[in-house]
Amino acid sequence: MPRIDAPTVAEHHRRRRAALMAAGRTLLAEHGAEAVTPAAVGAAAGIARSSVYQYFPSSGELLAAIVEDAFASAAERLTAAMAGARTPRGRLDAYLRASFALATDSEHRMFDGIDPASLPPATRARIAALHREQTAPLVDAVRDAGIPEPTIAAQLVSGLLGASSRVVASGADPEVALALLMRAVRKGVVPDPA
Repeated sequence: MPRIDAPTVAEHHRRRRAALMAAGRTLLAEHGAEAVTPAAVGAAAGIARSSVYQYFPSSGELLAAIVEDAFASAAERLTAAMAGARTPRGRLDAYLRASFALATDSEHRMFDGIDPASLPPATRARIAALHREQTAPLVDAVRDAGIPEPTIAAQLVSGLLGASSRVVASGADPEVALALLMRAVRKGVVPDPA
């Protein structure tokens, strides 16, 4: 019987799962999605490969858990960034700044190498739902700013956010990219009131 290294079996399992997730994130960041295998993750976490399967039945399931965990962390950061804003415009600006910071940090860029087709169908559906949840505050801020078709406007803003993160990944100055993003949104998709 394996040795339990925590006060309870549930805590033991929580710690081992967390160790596997951390090892998976490290491998993903340093070597890409193809390096996130049960054997490699188990070795990095100091857990036997056969035990890894108790937590994650496949590489796809492990990658899915890492992605979902990142979404939860991002949602917390967005919520915190928007909490102090008092106006729809303030919420929109806070969302843009926080989303830009998230999209251009090294943790987010490591997910660019994941082929969505490699993830289980249920995970792809969950990620789509998480994307919708993550953009809901943006839709609300755009709607509250009086912009018609707020869902479409929010999708356009999301496209601008994606483009701005790609230009930063290609070497553009992040401050310049953020300033241009803010101006494009304020002059175009969600114009400042006259």
